Formats: sequence, C-alpha cells, structure tokens
Amino acid sequence: MPKLKTNRAAAKRFKKTGTGKLKRMKAYKSHILTKKSAKRKRNLRQAAMTDPSNVKNMKKILPYL
Repeated sequence: MPKLKTNRAAAKRFKKTGTGKLKRMKAYKSHILTKKSAKRKRNLRQAAMTDPSNVKNMKKILPYL
C-alpha cells in the first residue's frame, strides 16, 4: 500500500483540535473591509468548526491530520 498524499492547500487551512474536530478560519476578512462593521470584522477573527457534513471529505484529503 503506497503512502497517501496530503492535499497541501487543505493542510494550510485546517487544524485538528484535541477532540479530533477540524478547526478553520472564517472567510470574507481579506479585502473590502471599509464597508464592513467593526463588530462583523471582529467576529470574523474567531476560528470556527468545520461543518459535520464536510468532515468525511476533509479526513480523506488530510489522511495524516
């Protein structure tokens, strides 16, 4: 059985928590920030958990995470 390749793009975007869940950063925080409120930008800084419907696919492309 050959070694599996990790999807490098996904590896940079997701981290594993202590309980095995996948953590991700929120989108919409990179540009056009002037029209977004301070509250909205502050909330976008927080990490979020990956939705359970996507976890199966994420574990497939991140075999060693």
